[in-house]
Amino acid sequence: MKAKGLKKDKVNIVTLGCSKNLVDSEVMLTQLKGNGIDTTHESVNDDANIVVINTCGFIDNAKQESVDTILRYVDAKEEGLVDKVYVTGCLSQRYKDDLEVEIPQVDAFFGTMELPALLKKFKADYKHELVGERITTTSNHYAYLKISEGCDRPCSFCAIPLMRGKHRSRPIEELVTEAKNLARNGTKELLLIAQDSTYYGLDIYKKRNLAELLRNLSDVEGIEWIRLHYAFPTGFPMDVLDVMAERDNICNYLDIPLQHGSTNVLKLMRRGTTREKTEALLAEMRKRVPGIAIRTTLIAGHPGETEEEFEEMLTFVKESRFDRLGIFTYSHEENTHAYSMDDDIPEEVKQERANRVMQIQEEISYEINQQKIGQTMKVLIDRKESGNFIGRTEHDSPEVDNEVHIDAKKHYLRIGDFAEIKITDATEFDLYGEPVGQ
Repeated sequence: MKAKGLKKDKVNIVTLGCSKNLVDSEVMLTQLKGNGIDTTHESVNDDANIVVINTCGFIDNAKQESVDTILRYVDAKEEGLVDKVYVTGCLSQRYKDDLEVEIPQVDAFFGTMELPALLKKFKADYKHELVGERITTTSNHYAYLKISEGCDRPCSFCAIPLMRGKHRSRPIEELVTEAKNLARNGTKELLLIAQDSTYYGLDIYKKRNLAELLRNLSDVEGIEWIRLHYAFPTGFPMDVLDVMAERDNICNYLDIPLQHGSTNVLKLMRRGTTREKTEALLAEMRKRVPGIAIRTTLIAGHPGETEEEFEEMLTFVKESRFDRLGIFTYSHEENTHAYSMDDDIPEEVKQERANRVMQIQEEISYEINQQKIGQTMKVLIDRKESGNFIGRTEHDSPEVDNEVHIDAKKHYLRIGDFAEIKITDATEFDLYGEPVGQ
């Protein structure tokens, strides 16, 4: 019989889902390393004997990807390639009892707020002195900053409150400390994320306090861009726009998921607003922050959405001319309000509607990008790929928005630096340019 060696454990953290999950994995990575445990994130070497899978449970496709990933590592465990498999995150929070029955080979399942319990499996302690410290897994020059956890909104389609709990804001002082630590380690761009950034501060300061948070983060030395994501439209604090307009290092960019353009469907979705109020809000944003880039996400095929109401959304998209737009097809999620409704729109109709929205958005995006030809823009260089340096303007968030391509055979740029780029060409979702003065 082969004797087990005395080789030290090595942990690989695998992250699925959104940027909020990525931050959770980075906190886990920091805690494990802080306890002296050899840990990697998304290891390409497959040399770890313990795997922690941070799952997503948001919509059907994400849940399936999470299950497939768990099964892949369970197979690796049965083949003797890994010793232990732990599962955490949203899918585990939501379906823990079912998963324990269905996939008993997993060594333990943990919810979204059970990091201390997970650490105990490694005979590690949750180190409070590491709060505000975080090893990032993104490119060094940008980092996500999670300003709150959970959500109090009653949206019909959304299971996030089931997985993440009630809204909990993080104190301004704690966030500023984390921002300073990130800046010290080379971060130039902060991407502010939350389930609902509009709600920030209501629980701990008894008022919407996002504007004050932005001011404090804007004062952190070394942070050149601050980008705001996931603002809920109902109750949006308008003083945020004033701070955005007055501070140079707060990007003229807002990610505001609107979900639909029909008042009837917005009511079914329990969004607490109307199309008219939404259009007035967009107009005020553009008035107060000239040149603001607005990104939104929409849902096609919510239960009860008629063809007429979908056409209203098409008109809304045409008239609103969003700079950036993504669209999901509705996913029928257990224990949500909409689950009691009949999921009455066939999957192919949902997809066809989503495609029609994106066709319109492609035309809008192409027209907006064509107007940028000849302009010189400040660009943050993210990476080098396929013979090009790839960067982003202040109007673009990583992975979801447009990118700027610069020919690396003709020009040299440093990754993580800002460069002045003259835009020479444009397509629907990409810009092409060359450095000024090179």
